[in-house]
Amino acid sequence: MQDEPQDRFAINVLENGNGEILLLKRSADKILGPGLWGLPAGHIEEGESPETAARRELSEEIGHDFRVQLINRYGPVRDTWYGGIYEVHLFHFRWLGGRVHMNHEHTDYAWVAKVAYRDYAVMDGVDEDLYYLAIWPVEYLNKNKLP
Repeated sequence: MQDEPQDRFAINVLENGNGEILLLKRSADKILGPGLWGLPAGHIEEGESPETAARRELSEEIGHDFRVQLINRYGPVRDTWYGGIYEVHLFHFRWLGGRVHMNHEHTDYAWVAKVAYRDYAVMDGVDEDLYYLAIWPVEYLNKNKLP
């Protein structure tokens, strides 16, 4: 039996009607992936369901002025880039409209197409998340960062 995770995370992939995903550039003071591009995500709080955490984190990180529809979920899985200490729950949402209003945890955002994805310095684990959710064909991902 695997040890209890040190922490649990809900990670969101938002995909718009053009097949682009939303990446957020993390602030330089973040512990995980400072200054790198990542996905809207965060800790699952005690007693909180993973989906409730996913939706709360979306509101905290990109505001309240948007509409999404859950397409798929995956997990829980253990991370492979941080020593397997985190339990990860993945959520794939369709962006139905609205605006992104970033909080202090991020400095920029971008809707990124699969052909431009490798131009972004993403934090460890993002390629793996996209792979598990089968967002794009594997040839668009960094094969060195897949499980």
